Amino acid sequence: MSDLASTYALITGATSGIGKATAYKFAENKVNLILCARRQERLEEIANDITFRFGVKVLIHVTDVRNKQEVEAFHAFVQSKNIVPSVLVNNAGLASGKDKLQAGSYDDWEQMIDTNIKGLLYVTRTFLPDMIAENEGHIINIGSTAGHLVYPEGNVYNATKYAVKALNEGINLDLVGTNLRCCSIDPGACETEFSVVRFHGDESKAKKVYEGFEPLHPEDIADAIWYVCNAPKHVNITNMVVYPTAQRNVFVMDRKV
Repeated sequence: MSDLASTYALITGATSGIGKATAYKFAENKVNLILCARRQERLEEIANDITFRFGVKVLIHVTDVRNKQEVEAFHAFVQSKNIVPSVLVNNAGLASGKDKLQAGSYDDWEQMIDTNIKGLLYVTRTFLPDMIAENEGHIINIGSTAGHLVYPEGNVYNATKYAVKALNEGINLDLVGTNLRCCSIDPGACETEFSVVRFHGDESKAKKVYEGFEPLHPEDIADAIWYVCNAPKHVNITNMVVYPTAQRNVFVMDRKV
């Protein structure tokens, strides 16, 4: 049994995609959960299903990570339960729009910057001191291969994921002298709601992103997160890049069409 059994993992953006898959992966390994997202109905549905299937404890809190006051209220809620997470998964993130910079939407830019950068900062800044006081745990930041190589019309989204990469490196440096570990897990093409959100609900356009090859599945990234969090205590995996076999970088894709 994993050393994480009976501890708590906190996962943001837990109602879909990688966040949801990670919740199920940890629960099936007897890790209790603290889940936050913006959609209460889906949080409740997932929490009830996980509790029924795996018998672990699940705390939920409706939280928009872009809102510092909501993150603080979330932290106060967790503290009121006398719980400190052993794992923090900064999963909440998105792409919104795909345009040349000169045609970009200010609203799209602000949504990406507020979620992908500021949301990660708010949650980490709020919960990390408690984890440092316990002197153990893992911070997992969900980055992207978009934080390694810029692609056309990626501009601001690329910039936010480069920021996640830089913050991950910075957090690791700030944790020197503690037993906490920090890893950025950077997926390539992974089929979730990502492209539907990016293309503002255009499902036909989103579907084309994954045509002609088998993309990663959210469960693949959940497996990677679990692997990193269960490395021996003297091992700190600081970055993991995960592509589907058909993809070798953001530009090279073997599509069978």
